[in-house]
Amino acid sequence: MPAPPPRFAVTPEDIDRVVAEFYAAIRVHPGLGPVFAVHVTDWPAHEAKIAGFWRNAILFERSYDGNPLEAHRRAGNVQPGMFDPWLGLFDSVLRRNLAPEAAAAWSALAHRIGRSLRYGVVEGSTLPGGVPKLG
Repeated sequence: MPAPPPRFAVTPEDIDRVVAEFYAAIRVHPGLGPVFAVHVTDWPAHEAKIAGFWRNAILFERSYDGNPLEAHRRAGNVQPGMFDPWLGLFDSVLRRNLAPEAAAAWSALAHRIGRSLRYGVVEGSTLPGGVPKLG
């Protein structure tokens, strides 16, 4: 069976460029940089893994075999308030690097995935009504 067409018009090179620029911005971000620095010691390997994630999500390649939700839960230092700046930074990189239609489509996908991650990470750290678990 042939692979399905891409979700929207981006190339593997576009994905590599967006991922590289995004993580360059992450490394110098005052709030997000330290969170990543605790976990990422090999940036090229991390970027290749995340580019594989996006190739799978957008181009339907089978180049990613991780579990993003579990990775973010295991990190232990991902907090609910980090998702908005994270996605905002990602959106700004998309707008700088892609045609408006492709940037909007990728942004929508990233926000949908971000909502799922936020729910998965926050659900484990809150009680009903969003009250933080303290122990």
